[in-house]
Amino acid sequence: FTQVSLSCETSPLMKIVSRGDTATVDAYLSPILRRYVDQVASELGGTRLLFMQSSGGLKDATFFQGKDSILSGPAGGIVGAARTCEVEGLDHVVGFDMGGTSTDVCHYKGEYERAFETEVAGVRIRAPMMNIHTVAAGGGSILSFSNGRLQVGPESAGANPGPACYRRGGPDSGCGLAVSDINVMLGKLQPDLFPPVFGPNADEPLDKTVVEERFAKVTAEINASFPDLPPKSVYEVATGFLTIAVDHMAIAIKEITTRRGIDVAKKYALCSFGGAGGQHACLVADALGMETVFMHPYAGVLSAFGMGLADVRTIEEAVVELELNSENVAGLHAELGRLEAKVRADITAQGVDDADIDVTFKAQLRYQGTDSTLLCDWGEVGEVERDFDERHRQQYGFIMQGKKLVVESVVVEASAPTGSVDDTKLPPPPAGHQLTPVKTVEAYMDGEMRPTRVFAREDMAVGDRVAGPAIITEPTGTNVVECGWEAELTSRGNLVMRRVVAKAKQTAIGTRVDPITLEVFNNLYMAIAEQMGVTLQNVSYSVNIKERLDFSCALFDPEGNLIANAPHVPVHLGSMSEAVKSVLGAHGGAMCPGDVYMLNAPYNGGTHIPDVTVITPVFSEDDHARAEFEAASASASGADRAESFEKPLFFVASRGHHSEIGGITPGSMPPFSRHIDEEGILIDNVQMVDRGRFLEKEVAELFLGHKHPTRNLDQNLSDLRAQIAANEAGIKDLHKMVREFGLDVVQTYMGHVQDNAEEAVRRVIDQLPDEPSEFTYQMDDDEDGTPYVKVRVEVDRADRSVTLDFTGTAPQQPTNFNAPVAIAQAAVLYVFRTLVDEKIPLNAGCLKPLKMILPEEPRV
Repeated sequence: FTQVSLSCETSPLMKIVSRGDTATVDAYLSPILRRYVDQVASELGGTRLLFMQSSGGLKDATFFQGKDSILSGPAGGIVGAARTCEVEGLDHVVGFDMGGTSTDVCHYKGEYERAFETEVAGVRIRAPMMNIHTVAAGGGSILSFSNGRLQVGPESAGANPGPACYRRGGPDSGCGLAVSDINVMLGKLQPDLFPPVFGPNADEPLDKTVVEERFAKVTAEINASFPDLPPKSVYEVATGFLTIAVDHMAIAIKEITTRRGIDVAKKYALCSFGGAGGQHACLVADALGMETVFMHPYAGVLSAFGMGLADVRTIEEAVVELELNSENVAGLHAELGRLEAKVRADITAQGVDDADIDVTFKAQLRYQGTDSTLLCDWGEVGEVERDFDERHRQQYGFIMQGKKLVVESVVVEASAPTGSVDDTKLPPPPAGHQLTPVKTVEAYMDGEMRPTRVFAREDMAVGDRVAGPAIITEPTGTNVVECGWEAELTSRGNLVMRRVVAKAKQTAIGTRVDPITLEVFNNLYMAIAEQMGVTLQNVSYSVNIKERLDFSCALFDPEGNLIANAPHVPVHLGSMSEAVKSVLGAHGGAMCPGDVYMLNAPYNGGTHIPDVTVITPVFSEDDHARAEFEAASASASGADRAESFEKPLFFVASRGHHSEIGGITPGSMPPFSRHIDEEGILIDNVQMVDRGRFLEKEVAELFLGHKHPTRNLDQNLSDLRAQIAANEAGIKDLHKMVREFGLDVVQTYMGHVQDNAEEAVRRVIDQLPDEPSEFTYQMDDDEDGTPYVKVRVEVDRADRSVTLDFTGTAPQQPTNFNAPVAIAQAAVLYVFRTLVDEKIPLNAGCLKPLKMILPEEPRV
């Protein structure tokens, strides 16, 4: 064999599946890379040849492996962003790399962040890689108008055919347009400022005519679809697509910052690079509340430039699985010493002097009994414990006092510098220097067509400032200075843009359905549900929720109708609404801000006993603040307290599978249960928080006072607190939406997104055959006869609806293999959602065209 990859060498760590995947990827890629490396090396003679690794370090060509090449390009961008920003005194940085097909984002605060297990294209790789989050929003992302909504991506036109303006036909789907076409339409990209390298023969300028024609066509289609709205101009439609694209990129950045407890609004700078980064940087910064944007002179090719700034690096990791205590320190130091010798030998073998090598020591730590590790600096035991506590509190919001720490693995990294950023300062501008624009064009910014000055970056001198609206061109990109922003050339030749006019705190939007705003709110509602899920995963205690991800989070309108459900567990998707309505019916008149309820009863919207739903009513910010004050001062009590507040504006809920809920066997879901009590503790509309006070005693009595009580109350309480925290995250985000858009808009669009989802399902129904059909499905359990599910499906073409009649289904079985109404609804909703090709939110609107006839008692 010419290539043998051993998992014990490519990934000498635990977890056999990801080890196997890593070895397989390495065996596949290494021979291909070896041929390429040999070909390049043969052309360079004796020149030293280094390759970039996914971990952010360089490696001599002789030692370069396939497993280390997966994300080597984006890794170069992170190095470039970090090194160039540091020279300018910026050490809190969000990297924003926007190219043709996607956008890569990263977080940097003095050190590179790496992931030691990453899934790439469905394959798990156990090798150190830069922590990069990618979203399908680039210059080639395809624009489309479908189901009454404007959508951007995830499909891309790539470089060929590319956007319509490239003169290669443009995308063959959607509107035939891509994101770069938006900026041509709006005047932010001027064809005469680009070299004539487009078209089949690469000798023509950008084509603005075809862009205008296609935008005119889609604008006419949108106006015809919404005759009750004032007609939109092509510029308004283009801006709408741009807003949606920017939202996608902002959400990607929140994935690596906000969802880890990192506030980027004030301290952080957005380092913009990539060919399309400068066109969108100000808008992305505005979407995140950031006020500083940094752009290096080589921003358009910063990933390549960053490779030249990277150090030669080697990282070795070894599994130890030892408790962190003084008795094990000697063994841990011995293992660290062994790895240090290994990484030093690896670096010196690449021609580096030992005196130039810098070595750092780290450890992957976790709480005993959990599986989520955090990478911490190595040192004295007390220092390591404090570092772990600080990182755990920042990422998860809490620490487990008294819980033992386990060192899962130790990590040693050796590096040696190869290049440095030029820190030479530019000379001051010559006497009488005055920056003058190359030309003035018309560009659509901040809601209207404006005279926009165009400057060449090479004409700018130190201290020159350009106020928006403006365009700054350079050889590797175009930078747009939006209204309210100002760009300044620093003494090191970097371009720093700052917001100098405060952004409006509330966006004026009408309540009538609008195709642009509809997509924005679709994304916002779903982002809230997903953020709740991240909070729940971070703060939860049990392996079931934190690592198996057996949970779901959702938000609901004032009537308890589902608005957005993050795509977590399918059986939860359509059933949580029934639980919310059950709580609303039982406690609606007595609810106060700060109250929280829990439920797992299969008869009232639950699925099965281990799935506990935690539901929080959402009131106005003023009501929440007043309730906190009254609770602290005990100024209200009894029924009077509820009457002093308005009704809930929304509801948020989180459902998690508790791995212990009592019952006749440990671990939930006893296989031989015959009665609901044998399955576990039944919770039917129980209040667990009263105006912000966790009713721990009452909850404990419920969990311990059962015939078959819980065996792990501490874990139950910890997970319930995590679910409360997830709901609180949703409340904060909803309040933020109300502050920005207004309560009437937020609530009205909750109705609009349901109507939109309903129409999408009705369009699917239009394509179904109208002949009645039925089927019977035999189940596996044959203990008492042969249970089966029987369904008759009838399509009403005139009403555009479907009736699903389960009459004739086998009666309830004596086993625990029965489905309550909530599960039946979830299954039906999920099936019809899969029939819709387009991306639509999963909400109550999907169920409106579906009429279900169900037996009164739970069925098979």
